[in-house]
Amino acid sequence: MNKKVLTLALLMLSSLLCFGENSAERTKRDFQRLGLSVYEGNTTRILPTAEIKFRDLFEAVDEAKEYILLDYFKFQQDSICGLLIEKLRHKASEGLQVYVLFDSFGNHDSDFPLSDTLQASIQKSGVNIAAFDPVRFPWINHLMHRDHHKIAIIDGKTVYTGGMNVADYYLHGKPKVGKWRDMHIRMDGPIVQAYEELFWKMWEKERTPSPFPHKGECLPSPMGGVGGGSVAFASRWPKETPKIMRQTYCICIDNADRLVQIVNPYAMLFGEVRAALRRALERGVRVQFMVSTKSDGKVNDDVIGLEMRKLMKRGAEVYYFGDGFHHSKVMMIDSLFCTVGTTNLDARSLCFDYEVNAFIFSPATTHELQQIFYDDIEKSSVLLTPEVWKERFPLRRRIRSRILSISKRFL
Repeated sequence: MNKKVLTLALLMLSSLLCFGENSAERTKRDFQRLGLSVYEGNTTRILPTAEIKFRDLFEAVDEAKEYILLDYFKFQQDSICGLLIEKLRHKASEGLQVYVLFDSFGNHDSDFPLSDTLQASIQKSGVNIAAFDPVRFPWINHLMHRDHHKIAIIDGKTVYTGGMNVADYYLHGKPKVGKWRDMHIRMDGPIVQAYEELFWKMWEKERTPSPFPHKGECLPSPMGGVGGGSVAFASRWPKETPKIMRQTYCICIDNADRLVQIVNPYAMLFGEVRAALRRALERGVRVQFMVSTKSDGKVNDDVIGLEMRKLMKRGAEVYYFGDGFHHSKVMMIDSLFCTVGTTNLDARSLCFDYEVNAFIFSPATTHELQQIFYDDIEKSSVLLTPEVWKERFPLRRRIRSRILSISKRFL
């Protein structure tokens, strides 16, 4: 039997033999005490590459019968976005209600932002399009809370979410980092209602209430698909739920009995999450963390490197992914449950932006993510050791990382 498969099977078997509540049951209970809703009867499908995600999304758009809702941090004006817009125009011409929301700051920060001319053309074609928190002088308000969502909802039955914006570089990479690696999930079932309610709340913050009366129904999941029946929904809304992402991540890590596995592109580790990881290591939990060798930020590499060294010295296994930039935001706990969403492990996501994560209580879905994780370790990653640390981070980078680590948390 394959060694990785055997290891996963033993972990899952041991969880079943444990007395009392396992980590998934404790976490679900703690989430409900925190006020989070847990939606039953869903199916979940991992979309491990941009090719798979966009193909599946485009097929769902083509088959939509009633309405399409999109809320993305960034739509880059390029070929993949152009193809999506044409599909949306066509569905609007068929009489479907189509709504598109994007973050204004994210658009201005794009290599190829949506032009005012294109936005006007899209609106004229019957697609409702709006910028969240429009960037205007003196620009101060836009430095704080950004719409970091990546959500697509089809007919109240299906939701897509994860780390991918709408841009060609998810398919073809960027010159600086090479391949741009990311993951998404598709969920069908009652969980879609939570995402739809979030979409309308975001839309109506920038626009008058929509005349579109359909605000989501608790629809059963279709037969088939991958497991993931129980899904908890966490949405960070500044001033309303400002600590929710820190709280949920810490609850998951604190409830772990044996194994915590994390992939995150901006692991600058805000204090509470860092402390939860240290507690896990102190009680003997195996912690595996994956970050990228290359990054799209000017100083991210050095700050992240300092945090990873601290974890390594406490006993964590830190893997540097070398086949491009790993932009995924996932965590797996005890081979029992996982989270996929938009949240980075830095102060911006945890303390400022609008974020959303699904926490999926499914060994099958978690196992699928773990297989991807182990494949990445085997094929494309290097384990961080003291020797690797000295080679990757010469003295000048170590000094720079310490200087920047404090200020970077608030950028």
